[in-house]
Amino acid sequence: MAIATINPATGVTEREFDAHTDAEIDARIGQAHDAYRAMKATSFADRAGWMRAAANLLEAELDSAAAMLTTEMGKTIGQSRAEVLKCAKGMRFYADHAEEFLTGRSLDDPSAVNASAAHTRYDPIGVVLAVMPWNYPLWQVIRFAAPALMAGNAGLLKHASNVPQAALYLDTLFERGGFPTGAFRSLLIPASKVEGVLRDRRVVAATLTGSEPAGRSVASIAGSEVKHVVLELGGSDPFIVMPSADIEKAVATAVSARTANNGQACINAKRFIVHTDIHDDFLERFTAAMSALRVGDPMDESTDVGPLATSSGREDLVGLVDDALGKGAVATTGGAVPDGAGWYYPPTVLSGITEDMRLYAEEAFGPVASVFRVDSAEDALRIANDTTFGLSSAVWTQDEHEEELFVRGLDAGAVFINGMSISYPELPFGGIKDSGVGRELSVEGIREFVNLKSVWKA
Repeated sequence: MAIATINPATGVTEREFDAHTDAEIDARIGQAHDAYRAMKATSFADRAGWMRAAANLLEAELDSAAAMLTTEMGKTIGQSRAEVLKCAKGMRFYADHAEEFLTGRSLDDPSAVNASAAHTRYDPIGVVLAVMPWNYPLWQVIRFAAPALMAGNAGLLKHASNVPQAALYLDTLFERGGFPTGAFRSLLIPASKVEGVLRDRRVVAATLTGSEPAGRSVASIAGSEVKHVVLELGGSDPFIVMPSADIEKAVATAVSARTANNGQACINAKRFIVHTDIHDDFLERFTAAMSALRVGDPMDESTDVGPLATSSGREDLVGLVDDALGKGAVATTGGAVPDGAGWYYPPTVLSGITEDMRLYAEEAFGPVASVFRVDSAEDALRIANDTTFGLSSAVWTQDEHEEELFVRGLDAGAVFINGMSISYPELPFGGIKDSGVGRELSVEGIREFVNLKSVWKA
């Protein structure tokens, strides 16, 4: 895949970039390694000051950064601004809390281990490689970079090839904030070069957000090198609606949960599992609300849904929808590629999903909602868990017994009650099963890439 900015709204290639040569890759890894050595001698206060300065730069450049995101991957300009501001918030969160999160503990009774004193501490580990996707070109990276740098590590970024301008922007952001030169470096490389970088002895760990095959590949390489990994590999999140739910709010939230980021988020709600008592009412309202969304130019402030990020992504989505329609599903709205330039796809609602359809099990990365009818909470739980994924989930109910059933029973990294799945710096983020291993964000995220060291004194 060429390293290029191809505007999804037009299909026009706006800029192309040369991949880094092997010599440039080696030099950038060396810069990161040297920066890590320098970072080890800095304090939390030093790093917090630099991180806040970088956040200030990001906010000062809000409009240009947001326009860059919309141009490269097609999200609406309003959502691009929101992503930039969320990044600044996440950076300040770790500037404020990193020292607290990485403060070790002392044994109250060191004599139990035959010592006069004993404690633990968290130390940085070195250069960490991040392999990141295009759907949140800044936020996906910041949620790794902010904690990693605040812990005293250095970062390398292999970004998706269709968001090179975002990669190059991040390449300079932290240094402009004051971090040592090379503390965060982007590599403009194809996927075929990742293995060589990961096997470099100066690179000590990796994190990947992306497809399941990519995650398995990186995990396999890292395992053979005995290097730690964190993986977030997507999901097919359930959105369960029970009879006691506030239907009006559930429908409004369902629309946002399915179409945020043009439907291209790992934690978008994708499978809408609705109790039979309210199924028809929910489906009618949901269909009307999805049909009312304005699809168009993502730079237009009035646009609700922009194009998909890539032509191949639209082809994949079309394949899933056509398979379902061919096997008896009904499109109550959408379901067909519109005429015209760009990689647009309409908000689509499909009902009558059955187990023989690909949409029953596979992730739809675009504004396509699958609606299921169920007879009980237990049936809803069964369908929700009948997937290889386990990232997040949402449940709409006012019944405390049902709430407890779903919180305990859902196979997912998170359960949102009467709301939509979203990532917050304050909460750990990640999944189980084929959705990945490890956690990002919160205290758990910053502790993924540190050495927990025990200190014993006679």
